[in-house]
Amino acid sequence: MIKKEKVLAKEEISKIQELKDRLKRITEVSGVIEVQNYNIQIKKEQLKLSLQGLQQEEANLAKELEEKYGPGTISLETGEFLPSK
Repeated sequence: MIKKEKVLAKEEISKIQELKDRLKRITEVSGVIEVQNYNIQIKKEQLKLSLQGLQQEEANLAKELEEKYGPGTISLETGEFLPSK
């Protein structure tokens, strides 16, 4: 028994190729999104470190001012120090 080759129609081949192309595009976009997500994570870590540094600076300044003026609050509008009672 001789097997006869079967050939797909051009339209069928075209549909298969279109699906493969769409899958390829989705895969590429997915990769781009993953890289962007990775970059966002790096930036978040950098911001976290910056925030920690800023909080430490704030704590140091508060300590310096408290040592100089004692406990109290400062009006940023007038620059006036208001001692705690």
